This record gives sequence, structure tokens and C-alpha cells, in this order.
Amino acid sequence: MANTYLTVDMITNEAVMLFINSNLFIMNMDRQYDDQFAVDGAKIGDTLRIRLPSDFIVNSGPAMQLQDNTQQFTTLTVSTQLNVATPYTTAERTMSIDRFSELVMAPIVNNLCAQVAGTIMAGAEGGVCNLVANTDGAGNIISPISDQFLQANAILDDNGAIDDDRRIVNSPTTDARATTALQGLLNPTPEISAQFRSGKMKSGLGYGRWFRDQTVINHTSGSWAGTGTVNGGNQFTGTGGGNIVINADTGTLKKGDIITFANVNAINRLTKNSLATLRQFVVTADVAAGALAIPVYPGLIPPSNFLAGGPQVQYQTVDSSPINGAAIVLVTPASSVYRKSLAYTQKAITMATADLVMPRKAVEEAARTNYDGVSMRILTDYLPLTDQLATRVDVLFGFKYIRPEWLVCVCDKI
Repeated sequence: MANTYLTVDMITNEAVMLFINSNLFIMNMDRQYDDQFAVDGAKIGDTLRIRLPSDFIVNSGPAMQLQDNTQQFTTLTVSTQLNVATPYTTAERTMSIDRFSELVMAPIVNNLCAQVAGTIMAGAEGGVCNLVANTDGAGNIISPISDQFLQANAILDDNGAIDDDRRIVNSPTTDARATTALQGLLNPTPEISAQFRSGKMKSGLGYGRWFRDQTVINHTSGSWAGTGTVNGGNQFTGTGGGNIVINADTGTLKKGDIITFANVNAINRLTKNSLATLRQFVVTADVAAGALAIPVYPGLIPPSNFLAGGPQVQYQTVDSSPINGAAIVLVTPASSVYRKSLAYTQKAITMATADLVMPRKAVEEAARTNYDGVSMRILTDYLPLTDQLATRVDVLFGFKYIRPEWLVCVCDKI
């Protein structure tokens, strides 16, 4: 392409396409662009409503029993505005778009996109309610092998996750370990060749795509002493999760910890039959020593009489409610530190962007565009004292772990 004076529209279109392709985690989640702000622009704190699937009970026999179809929603708040600002010369604006993209825009967008991805990845703390871990004889977390990835896939099945778009995101270290651990398994020759050439896992074990991302977080478990118990039977929280009343414990729980309650089992979300395995719950906020309640997700919704085998209810999550005095167990060792790889289905996480306000004055030029679910704005002003163009690139976004049960943490040792 011949050199020409690049316009802000050309630069913005190039930048937003670079953004989409800069981070694999961003590429592998549900992205939504809300055009309701296209005229006036959105501001931090604007909210979007996202529908959740309905749930029903199947009745037996010819008699009809009407069930309410109350549409379930979750709210996604557009709460984060990130930007990068830098000056560059008018001479740089006369480059070809490819050259300008390589030298100026790509470094800006790479850093901006990494920060967005890191912000969303941090939401895994409290946004994932299932966990699998490989442990040694002493109960310490060690690196996962095929068994843990297959267990995670089975958990996704049990929770009704979509089958055809499953992903694994590992830290670079975990991905290298997994590639080594799984390289001896029988696989199609092209897959083995691709993994050998790249040194990375590509696909397999029920996941259409494996990828590595530097934003994968480390988690530190609380110091839960293992002596906490439920205070009062027949508890119920509702669909959005809520507090479980407990007797005070001497240890702490951290947001993102996974716990179980004695004899409270998961169910098949379609048939409502017990799976005879403990339902895992994620702690959604830090819990101090001596606290009298634990906030958890998913909601504790037992049968209508709170007992195993009792009448089914809509949006049921467990086969029974914990009895008074039921033990509360932290799934990982207390005060353990581990990498938090994610097995998930793409629709479990939603990122939404909105058009930022376009200033009418006080800028030399401005452009705003959206592409593949991402909206971006670029503003430029001329600095006559230095013959430079000061430009800022902005993204306004929010995110939500829409279905925490459609993600599984696969632990890896530090």
C-alpha cells in the first residue's frame, strides 16, 4: 500500500481488529456489543440485562400443571474504562497502514487488550463453582494429567454445558506440563505433529481448543480450619446464590474458594436426579474468622421438602439442604496456592462493550467503531509546540461470568 496520510477512521478500524486478535482469552469468550448507546455514548456504570435459560419440571400423567415462566436475568455493568495515550509525529501518520500498525498501534493495543483480559480473568475468583485437582499421597496439589481434564469435561456435562464449544485455558507453565504429560496418548497424527511443532496443546480430550494465556491467575485458599458447621437446617438461598448461616469457625475463606456441605449432592439439572457426588459451591466474597455466614454460588435450591428424593422444584441445584450441624469442607488444602486453569464453554463468560461518548469539540479528530463485539474510540489532538499528534485509545467494557457452573477450575501446583 502506498504511503498516504492516515485518517483516524483508518487507524480506529485497524486498532479494533488488532484488539480482537491480540489475546486468545478475549477471542474465546462470548462478546457482545450493545448498540443502544450508539447515538449519545455510554458512561461508566451503565448496565445491560442478559437473559438466562428458563427451567421447568416434567409432570407425569394426563393432568396439566401450569408452571410460571418467570424470565431469569442477570445484570452486566459496563464498569471499566481503560485507555492508552501516546504522542506520535505527523511523519508517522504518513506511513502505510501496515507499517503504522506494526510500529505504533500494535504495541498500544496489545497492552490494552492484555489489561482487559487480565481484568476479566480475575473474575474467575468467585465466578467458577467447580474444581478438580490432582493430589499426591499427602493431599498436596500437583500438576494435572488427563484424568483431571476428563473429570472437568464430565462436570460440564453434568451441569448441562453446551457440548460443541469447550475450551481449556492454561498458564504457559501448565500448558507446557500438560503437553508433556499427554504427549504419549493415542491421538491423530496431525494433532501430535501440531503439538510437537508448537510445543503447545491444540485440542483433545473433548475440548475443541486448548490455549495458553499469561493472565491465568494464581489462587491462595483461606485458612479454613475444617471445624465449621451449618447452623440450622432447611436453608434456601434462591437462584442467584446467597448466604448460608453457619456456626463460627476459627479459619478464613477467600473469594474463589470451593466448599462442600456434608451429604448435599449435585443433581442432573435436566432430570433433577441426584448424581450422588457432593455439590461444590464457590465462596463469592472473603469470609473472616468467626463469621456467621458464607456467601455461595450456585444458589442452594433443594427439593420442596428440603430432603433427598423430595418433590422437584424449578431451578433446583441440590438433592437436599444441609442439616443442622452439617460439616463444611474446603475442597483444597487450607492456605494452598495453585494456578487456576479453566475448562469452560464459551457462553459461560460474556464481555460487553459500549460506544463511548464522542466529544463534539476540543479534539482535532475522533473516530469510533465496533467489530466482532468490541467497540473502540480513538481521539487525536495536535500539539503545535512539538509537531506531534497526541492520541488516546479507549475501551469501555463490562463482563460477567454468566454461568459459573459452566466452568471448572483445573488446579496446578506453583
